Amino acid sequence: MSSAVAESTTGKPWYVYLVRAANGSLYCGISDDPQRRFERHCKGQGARYFKTSPAQALVYVEQWPDKPEALRQERLVKKLRKCAKEALVASYQGLPLSPCDA
Repeated sequence: MSSAVAESTTGKPWYVYLVRAANGSLYCGISDDPQRRFERHCKGQGARYFKTSPAQALVYVEQWPDKPEALRQERLVKKLRKCAKEALVASYQGLPLSPCDA
């Protein structure tokens, strides 16, 4: 078994997460510890994004087996329209989905 395969099957999981900023926008990132990363965002550390609008809530987290897969998923989530990101948040929090405006 190659070391890359062994690492992905035995390594710790990575997470794609969304954070709601004070201005209502959603920030997407990855981390091996999303709660710790969110706490750093709340302190204004780790992402310039939160300099203008502070982090308010960790609203979505999904687990991936390794960092490369989390990076691929992060790219996909970042390409989504805001309505689709809001649908992810609603489904994660068990809220009813609101219809998207086309």
